[in-house]
Amino acid sequence: MNENESQNKNQIALKVSNISKVFVSKVEKLVALRHISFEVKKGEFVSIVGPSGSGKSTLLNIIGALDRPTNGTVSIGGVNISSLKDNEIAYMRNRLIGFIFQSYNLVHRMSVQKNVELPAMVSGINRSDRNRKSLALLQALGIKDKAKLKASNLSGGQQQRVAIARALMNNPTLILADEPTGNLDTKTGAEVFDLLKNLSRKYRRTIVMVTHNPELAEQTDRIIFIKD
Repeated sequence: MNENESQNKNQIALKVSNISKVFVSKVEKLVALRHISFEVKKGEFVSIVGPSGSGKSTLLNIIGALDRPTNGTVSIGGVNISSLKDNEIAYMRNRLIGFIFQSYNLVHRMSVQKNVELPAMVSGINRSDRNRKSLALLQALGIKDKAKLKASNLSGGQQQRVAIARALMNNPTLILADEPTGNLDTKTGAEVFDLLKNLSRKYRRTIVMVTHNPELAEQTDRIIFIKD
């Protein structure tokens, strides 16, 4: 490998190679994804679009190691996660990937700050470091004053900000966002999307976002279209 090839390889945050996914039941075989390949560079903000049922969320689940492909491989930060055992996948997922979901997926009985700290708790980071970083993230996202409130007491937009802070807690290589504005009104959705853009532009975060919103997709660095 020459120097240029080595530099190019080091710039790749995500590599999806020939991914296929087939769901088999007693009555039918459903092909959800067929031979999907692409790369995402470090600091790039990429949107995945396509009609309902085209496999966008299935693809995101495979990238996020929440599901396994029938064929193909996924590499994040040079780690081939498709070849790992289940316990290894859980370990790497916690360190390499930050998730942002449409429905936020917060623990409502816990405080905002504890929700943000969850990935760090799993990683075994000590309490003082968790406390410092979680408050810094909440400050950056404009909701530090909500730190001690239960997550259930927040608006949808505020809950999504908490979810973004949680996704950043372990300083992941890759952020995966599945319809992050889908449950929000237009104004709040635009604010959340602007936060994601800022993470990419200012802090060079690598983001892969599934969206049905063409206006948002057009503002990302690149659009990947999945056909049904």
